[in-house]
Amino acid sequence: MNPLTTSAFDLPDRLSAKADPTLIAGDEQHFAALAECLEQSIAELTERLDAARRAPGGLGQQAMDRDIEIHRLTARLRALRRFGLDLCLGHMVGADSPEPVYVGRLGLTDSTGRRLLLDWRSPAAEPFFGATHANPMGLASRRRYRWTRGRIGDYWDEVFTSDGFAGHAALDDQSAFIASLGGDRSGRMRDVLGTIQADQDAIIRAGSRGALVVDGGPGTGKTVVALHRSAYLLHSDPRLGHRRGGVLFVGPHRPYLAYVADVLPSLGEEGVQTCVLRDLVAEGAEATIEADPDVAALKSSTNLVKAIEAAVRFYEEPPTKGMTVTTHWSDIRLSADDWAMAFEAAEPGTPHNEARDQVWEELLTILVDRHDDASAHDDDVSADLLRTSLLRNRELLLAFNRAWPLLEAADLVSDLWSVPAYLRKCAPWLGPDEVRKLQREDAQAWTVSDLPLLDAARQRLGDPEAARRKRRDDAAVAAERARRADVIDSLLQNVVIDESEGALGMLHGQDLRDTLVDESALPGAEPDLLAGPFAHIVVDEAQELTDAEWQMLLLRCPSRSFTIVGDRAQARHGFTESWRERLERIGLDRIESASLSINYRTPEEIMAEAEPVIRAVLPDANVPTSIRSGGVPVVHGSVADLGSILDNWLATHADGIACVIGDPAFRTTSRVRSLTPELSKGLEFDLVVLVDPEAFGEGIEGAVDRYVAMTRATRQLVILTS
Repeated sequence: MNPLTTSAFDLPDRLSAKADPTLIAGDEQHFAALAECLEQSIAELTERLDAARRAPGGLGQQAMDRDIEIHRLTARLRALRRFGLDLCLGHMVGADSPEPVYVGRLGLTDSTGRRLLLDWRSPAAEPFFGATHANPMGLASRRRYRWTRGRIGDYWDEVFTSDGFAGHAALDDQSAFIASLGGDRSGRMRDVLGTIQADQDAIIRAGSRGALVVDGGPGTGKTVVALHRSAYLLHSDPRLGHRRGGVLFVGPHRPYLAYVADVLPSLGEEGVQTCVLRDLVAEGAEATIEADPDVAALKSSTNLVKAIEAAVRFYEEPPTKGMTVTTHWSDIRLSADDWAMAFEAAEPGTPHNEARDQVWEELLTILVDRHDDASAHDDDVSADLLRTSLLRNRELLLAFNRAWPLLEAADLVSDLWSVPAYLRKCAPWLGPDEVRKLQREDAQAWTVSDLPLLDAARQRLGDPEAARRKRRDDAAVAAERARRADVIDSLLQNVVIDESEGALGMLHGQDLRDTLVDESALPGAEPDLLAGPFAHIVVDEAQELTDAEWQMLLLRCPSRSFTIVGDRAQARHGFTESWRERLERIGLDRIESASLSINYRTPEEIMAEAEPVIRAVLPDANVPTSIRSGGVPVVHGSVADLGSILDNWLATHADGIACVIGDPAFRTTSRVRSLTPELSKGLEFDLVVLVDPEAFGEGIEGAVDRYVAMTRATRQLVILTS
C-alpha cells in the first residue's frame, strides 16, 4: 500500500457512515503528511545509522558513545518501520482551538518544524488519556483509532462540550476501550496504548520519588499500568535516565515476560531491563521450590539475610597470635596488633574480596616500615626490593590467605546448611530444631528460598576474581605506558624542538604521556546488566515477594524509588498486613498508594462465581467491579468432556487463545496453553478451562489459586470436575 495514494481508512460496510468525508477528510490529509514525513525520516535515519557504523570504533568512552548512538538510531528506525502510520493513536481537539493535535507512540516533526505527532509520554498529551466528562482537561473532543494491518478499521469519538461534535465527530454507543475488551487474545499481550483509561493514566504519570503502591484486583489493568509507567518514567524523568541507572521491570514468572515482551518496544522504549527474581542470581535458573514449608518460612524473613554479614565477618577477624616473617635481610616481627591495624585498612562498604588487596597492601607497608625501623640491621635494601621479596614469601602468603581468604558466595551459604556450629554462630537466635531443619545433605542443592541469601552473600563478598583482574589490568596499563614512552622517547631523540611549543613539545610532559593510555579500553568481564544500581524498579505481582526477596531489590535501588503493583487477595501464602506495614518492615519509608477498582477484563458472569471463592477465606478482599457482561454463562461439566469442549471452541473460533489450568498431562498447542494456576498469574485468555479446581489445594493457597485461574478468562470460563 502506498499511504500517499491509498486511504488510511478501511472501514467495513456496517460502518459506512463513519466513512463520510466530512468526518475523515482532515485525518486523510494529516496521514498523507505523516506518510511523507515517515519516508523521509526512515531514509535519514538509515543514512545516519550507516555512517555511525562505518565510523571508527575508537576506544573507551568514545567507543561507548558510538555504541549508544547506534543503539538509539536502531531503536528509532525499528519503531518507525514496525508501525508506519499506526504510530498515531488518535487526536484531540481543544475547547479553545479547532486544530486537532495528533498523539503517537513517538513524537514526529516534519522538515519544516511542524509537529505531526505528539509523543504519548509528553505532558501535553495527558488530556488524550486523562480527560473525562467530569474533568475534560480543556478538550472539546477526542478520537481514538483501531488499527488492523496498518489501516484504520474503526474509530470512536468522545465529546466533552456541547459544541464538541459540530460536524466533526462520529458518536458511538461504545467507547474505543469497551469495544476493545472483547477482542481476541493471542500469545502476546495486545496493544492497549490507544485505550488507556483516565484512572490508569493518572497512575502511569505519577511522580517517581519514593514508593508508589498500585493495588488492584484481577482485570483492573495493573500490568498495563506497570509497563506503561516503566516507559513513561524512563522517557520523562531525567533522574532515571540510562546514565543514572535506568529502570528495572520485575515480573512474576517467565511465561509472563514472554507474554508482555512486545509491549515496551511498542511504546517506543527498548531500554528497560526486564527479569524475574531468579535472574538476579546465577543459581536461580536451576533452583527448585523448597519442599519443607517451615524451612521456606525461616528463609523468607530478613533475619537469615542479615546473618550473611556475621558469616562474612567470621573471615575478617585478625589473627590473635603474631608471627615472624623471615626475609633475606632480616626477621621481621608481625604482632597481633599489626594484624589488627592491617585489617582496619579495609574501607567501610568495600566488598570482602575487593578489600583483601587493601589489607594486603597495609600489611606489606607495616612490614617494610618495621624493617626500616629495626636498629639492629644495617643492610641497605630498597623498599621495592623488600616488597618484592615479601610478595613471594610463602609463609606470609599462607598466613594471609588463612586470615583473609577469597570467598565464593555459594561456599559461604552452603557452609551454613552443612556446619551447624557455623550457623549457630552467625544466627544465634535460631533454636536447636530450627538449626537442624536448615541442615541438608546436599548443601548446594539450591532452592528458590536460598536465592536471597546467595544474592546477599555475593553483594557482600564481591567478585573473587576482581583483585586478580585488577592486578592484570594494572600490569597491562604499566606495560602499555612503558611501550608508548619508548616510542615517544625515540621520536623526540630524532626531532629537535622547543619543549615550550607545540604538541611535540608537550610530549616531554609526563601527564600527557599518561593520558595517551586509555585504561577504559582494557578488556574486562562482561557487565552484569541486572546488578544495578537502578534508578527505579517496577515490580508486578509484588504481593508474592517475601521479605528476604525484597532485600534483593532494595540492594539494587539505593534511591528507594519503586512502583509496586499487586493485589493482596492474590497472595498465595497470605497477606494479612496492609501494604504500608509490609513495606515499612522491609525498609521503605516514603510510600504512596493508588487503587484500581474497575475490572475491565473479566465479564460479570465469571466474577459472580469467582468472588465467593476468595471471600470465603478473605472477606475483605479487594474484588473489583466488572463493567461489562459477556453474555456467556460459566459452564460446569466433566473432565471427560475436555477434548470435545476444546475441539468445539477451536472449530467455532478462528482466532483467540485458550488455556487449560490444572491438568499437567495436557500438552500445549499453538492455540491452547497448559499452565499451573501459579504460572497463569498475570496472563489472560479468551477461554479458560479449569480441571478439578478443588484439587488446587486447601486454605488460602488453594482459594487464591482457584480465584486467579477463574479470572484469567476474558470471554468464557469452563469448570470441569472428575
